[in-house]
Amino acid sequence: MDFALRGKRALVTGAGRGIGRAISEALAAEGVKVAVFSRTQGDIDVLLNEIGGTMAGHYGHAYDFAPDGCIEPLIEELDEHFGEIDIVVNNVGGTLNVTDPLCPIGDWRRVMRLNLEVAIEINRLLVPRMAERGWGRAIQVASTASVENNGPITYCAAKAALAAYTRGFGRIMAASGVVVSAVLPGAVRTEGGHWDIASRERPEHVEKYLAERCPAGRFGTAEEIAALVVFMCSEQASFMQGSTVAVDGGQIRGFHY
Repeated sequence: MDFALRGKRALVTGAGRGIGRAISEALAAEGVKVAVFSRTQGDIDVLLNEIGGTMAGHYGHAYDFAPDGCIEPLIEELDEHFGEIDIVVNNVGGTLNVTDPLCPIGDWRRVMRLNLEVAIEINRLLVPRMAERGWGRAIQVASTASVENNGPITYCAAKAALAAYTRGFGRIMAASGVVVSAVLPGAVRTEGGHWDIASRERPEHVEKYLAERCPAGRFGTAEEIAALVVFMCSEQASFMQGSTVAVDGGQIRGFHY
């Protein structure tokens, strides 16, 4: 299937490892020029080298999305060194190891900042410009935790807000040519990620989790998530305004999400 993405320009946050890296690689394979950012320069260097680097039109470096006010300078940098963005994949996020439901409000704000506010700020600056050109995609990488109690409360609340934002904002932008959507990954094993470490350090826990919580009987892969995201970036996804799509091996138990 031809996704007609060659020559488009994409911004992928949290691109250095795992799902973000797989999405960047998959988009680059479709001829998309990608701007990739994550916390660790070494990860970005490896990724850029694998997809062809600046000679292929790609761009990126280490970037910290946590500080307030960090998004506008990034967009200005992209305007100067990369070009107009057609596709945004808001992938940066995580639990930040905040697991206490009675944690200080500052911890709540840190989790909300990384998982929700960054996406809102990026979309606020880039989506209107996509709408002026009559085409764009803004895809949020949420989680099954968006729709059920599956993980730390802070993380669940942030991802639930991200999914709700996607549904509402997608409806608002529906007639503009910009499709706003979200993918909800289930448990995915990535190199150096939570389930990779747990598989080595707590194999009994992992075996129990797979048996009780994963109907498919295995973890997902980053490449399986990336494949759907590429489709959601394409013209074939032009009727997916506000869609939130689970890729979870059957994990979500609810009927509605």
